[in-house]
Formats: sequence, structure tokens, C-alpha cells
Amino acid sequence: MTHENESKITIDPNYKEDRGPGDLSLLVELHKKEIWEWKQKESEWVKTENQLSGTKKIINELSAKIIDQVRIIAELEKKLADKNK
Repeated sequence: MTHENESKITIDPNYKEDRGPGDLSLLVELHKKEIWEWKQKESEWVKTENQLSGTKKIINELSAKIIDQVRIIAELEKKLADKNK
């Protein structure tokens, strides 16, 4: 099924690109590709930074809970020791 806005583009297999390394359109295209690659890297860095931040927050919360639980256990052991006297 084809749509009225579709177009097929075929490239001759013998086509050779005639743009050289000094051609402005080639340089612009390469620069855009490089910018896109850097944006992808930046996106990964931001993602990793967010994961690290979230992980640090979880570790801090769990550490605080463990410290609180240790305090509660110490209080209960003291009450138990006093009760057994």
C-alpha cells in the first residue's frame, strides 16, 4: 500500500560522491553528526549522574534507618537485661 505523499528514492549503485574534504556541505554534515554524537554522550552522562544521585539518596536513607534500628535494639536489650535482674 502506498500513500500519495510517499516517494521512492533510488540511488545508482555506481554513484560516487563528488564532495571532497574541503566541501562546505560535507563539513556541515560531518559537524552535525559530531554534534549529535556529543549530545548522545551528554545524555548518557546526565542519565548516569541522575542514577548516581538517586543511589546516594537511597544509601543515605538506608544508613539512617540502620542507625535508628541499632539504637532501638540497644534500648530493647537494655530493657530486657533490666527486666531479667
